[in-house]
Amino acid sequence: MFSIVLNIIGTLFHFYVAHRIYRLGAVRSRVLAKVWWLGALLVWIVYIVGVRLGDEAIGWRWWPGQFALTWLGILFVMTLPLLAADIATGFGWWWKARAQRLLGIAALVGVLLSAFAIFQGVRAPVIVEYELALPKLPAALDGMRLVMVSDLHLGAQRRADWMAARVAQINALKPAAVLMVGDQVEDNPLGEPALAEVLRGLQAPRGVWAVTGNHEFYGDVETTVAEFEQGGVRWLRNASVELAPGLRLAGIEDVGRAMRSGGDITTGLAGVLPLAANEATILLSHIPAAPVIDMAAARGVGLMLSGHTHGGQIWPFSYLVQHRFPQLVGQHTVKGMNLVISRGAGSWGPRMRLWQPGEIVLITLRMSSSKP
Repeated sequence: MFSIVLNIIGTLFHFYVAHRIYRLGAVRSRVLAKVWWLGALLVWIVYIVGVRLGDEAIGWRWWPGQFALTWLGILFVMTLPLLAADIATGFGWWWKARAQRLLGIAALVGVLLSAFAIFQGVRAPVIVEYELALPKLPAALDGMRLVMVSDLHLGAQRRADWMAARVAQINALKPAAVLMVGDQVEDNPLGEPALAEVLRGLQAPRGVWAVTGNHEFYGDVETTVAEFEQGGVRWLRNASVELAPGLRLAGIEDVGRAMRSGGDITTGLAGVLPLAANEATILLSHIPAAPVIDMAAARGVGLMLSGHTHGGQIWPFSYLVQHRFPQLVGQHTVKGMNLVISRGAGSWGPRMRLWQPGEIVLITLRMSSSKP
């Protein structure tokens, strides 16, 4: 069903953009109509084939699949200014003297925005820093540095060499621990022997910890878990550990499947934190679902870390994502609990981001100044 909808939307975008660009005199005067539309048809066929083949993590099918997703992203970004120009001119029915000029400007804006979105999608993630007061944090841990990284989406686009560059970024921050908050892979296990060695390069004296995201379950989750464990990553699958004396780290299994089926998404958290926390507690939950946020706050979690939203990834989808997840990205306070949602280091679908690039989050913990 998703592919059918994608095909319909992509087809409408494709031929709309092709039609509006061919209305430009500079294009019509240089390209024969039959050549233009034959080219448009061939590109559309490649797009449809790519959607059909899918975005396989390893195989050759990735190439047409990735082209299809990137082309869809470009078409969407191109459609925004073109449609705005058409609405302003009544699709050429009024303001005729300037309709061509506006359409040309819109096409140029669409090309520039698409190029910028691709640049933001392929560039290295930036470092975003937060300094947060954590209730019940022992004085000895004041100033502890943690690196949070989510939504790596390792796969055909991002392999072990890309991850090696991220390891160098993370190590430069000198964290006490690295927290991987879900969607480490695109779908399937990476299947690249070099990954384990790369992950073992992470320098964090209090360990590298991970929770699953929804994408881990789109492939063979147990193989993915094993691949990361070979690299020294320890998973928190509805479990908690003492990260340091007086500081507990808890992690829950991804709640995406329960959300889709209408099940109880707080079962894992209830098992991990059956009672109110009596020590400083950090919770890793890939999806910032409202019931999980509310229960975590009620049970004394001081800091919850999530990803999943990608910050909307391509504007204006951020508004749609925010309708589902009101705390879209960044730092929030919910019922006295700190909540940090990362837009992720990687991306899903087209390797495009509009407006913000991917991010790696550095968190410095501070003692809470509030009195009991």
